[in-house]
Amino acid sequence: MKKRDFHKFALAAAAMGLADMPLGITRAHGQTRGGTLNSIVQPEPPMLNLAVSQLTPTQMVSGKIFLSLLTYDVNLKPLPSLAKSWTVSPDGLTYTFQLEPNARWHDGKPLTAEDVVYTAREFLPVTHPRARDIFGRCESITAAGAHTVVFKLKAPFGPFLSAFDISNLPVMPKHIYAGTDLAKNPANLNPIGSGPHKLKEWVRGSHIHLVRNDDYFKPGLPHLDAIIYRVMPDGASRALAIEKSTVQLTQWTDLELFDAQRIAKQSNLAMTTKGYEYFAPIMWLEMNNRTAPMNDKRFRQAVMHAIDRNFIKDRILYGFGKVATGPINSKTKFYEADVKKYDFNVAKATALLDEMGLKPDAKGIRARLRFPVSPYGEMVQRSCEYIRQCLSKIGVAVTLESTDPGSYTQRISQWDYDLNLSWLYQFGDPALGVTRNYVTSNIRKILFTNTVGYSNAEVDRLADAAATETEDAKRQVLYSQMQKQLVEDVPIAWLVEMEFPTIHDKRIQNLVTTAIGIHESFDTVSFKA
Repeated sequence: MKKRDFHKFALAAAAMGLADMPLGITRAHGQTRGGTLNSIVQPEPPMLNLAVSQLTPTQMVSGKIFLSLLTYDVNLKPLPSLAKSWTVSPDGLTYTFQLEPNARWHDGKPLTAEDVVYTAREFLPVTHPRARDIFGRCESITAAGAHTVVFKLKAPFGPFLSAFDISNLPVMPKHIYAGTDLAKNPANLNPIGSGPHKLKEWVRGSHIHLVRNDDYFKPGLPHLDAIIYRVMPDGASRALAIEKSTVQLTQWTDLELFDAQRIAKQSNLAMTTKGYEYFAPIMWLEMNNRTAPMNDKRFRQAVMHAIDRNFIKDRILYGFGKVATGPINSKTKFYEADVKKYDFNVAKATALLDEMGLKPDAKGIRARLRFPVSPYGEMVQRSCEYIRQCLSKIGVAVTLESTDPGSYTQRISQWDYDLNLSWLYQFGDPALGVTRNYVTSNIRKILFTNTVGYSNAEVDRLADAAATETEDAKRQVLYSQMQKQLVEDVPIAWLVEMEFPTIHDKRIQNLVTTAIGIHESFDTVSFKA
């Protein structure tokens, strides 16, 4: 680095509160293993408990602190985590998990089957956007001994074994949470997990510092001494940090996509888009179906025609993705391509609004809508601005409203919006990650549920029938019918099947090894000598 650049970077580091933090690959004092992995978290999470907050930054950091029963390989095959083994009864109704006997919480107390039962039966149904639908299908969830958990279903549920990743069932310590206000428990900010890393400190606006859990149940793991997630609100600073090796890892929307391809060409860096298979997110525009004019499907169809989705893919996402055709990602099981198509056609959009009787006023405005913008970087801001411009051409005036992570979560979960740009995980099966956004029973004031308020009895029937069917061929028929109905109704404007670049120092080993990628525990991540 040139002297001039060094001084510029030093000033930037000081401004970001990094001057006293280890930069680059470092060794913890007195340790001979691992070293310190520096990464970015953007934006800063509101809390560190993904059982309460499902925002991506929370999930990413919490995935190192908490564990679930299973994880999944790139082909979505289940792998052990807290559960060392499991069996499924011949009738597909009873799932029995044997837990690791040496797993302990970070405060030293043993992790037992009672913690798993409490989490699935009492904790998650209150706070989690999918748990009620998943674990509500159980007739019973019981502890058959200190380290044996039995889930007994009321009826077969095809994807049940796919529902035990860290985001669907983060196991919580019963002795910390039972009888408390789950959303306000202090442990949400100072978590006590069972994973390979534990919280050392969280300095708001600066960094989250995790250190090795020396009581981890896997012998010899984790390899890393520490993981430091740096809070860097400025996109240029994040790009500079990976370029100058201040951090060795970026993921999701840490980098603006126009920077990703350029930065990845550096000789010391590598880029992959793998590790997002389980999530397979679709960028979409939520429309609050409760309020006019969005309660008329013709308006929602007009929005689909008014937006050039190829422009978003090519000019805003810089080719990281594919134009979406409906609610199921083409990488997810049971995708149906033969659905109604919405081409970019302003004339068609205008005709639909005229058919509704939604006439322009003296200023040419047919409707005024509020659009809270989530704080996830310039890509989100540009996408929202482009959508605003598109809708202005059909007489829809959109007001973009700035938010922080907390206020954004509050507004969307309380249905206080007209439009919302988001992308939700599909979790490998429509019954886990897709239908939650459309079934009437999941209209809830919890983020990442059916917050748009869409309700269609036929969609409800098809979703339930497909979830309880065990034969894939029959599930495909049901999900194909469901997709056709949803694409006709357009409760949400599906935009782009997203891809994300994970850029990392080439010395990092075992970084992306499963379908949940950088949300993994990182217990086997290490640096080459």
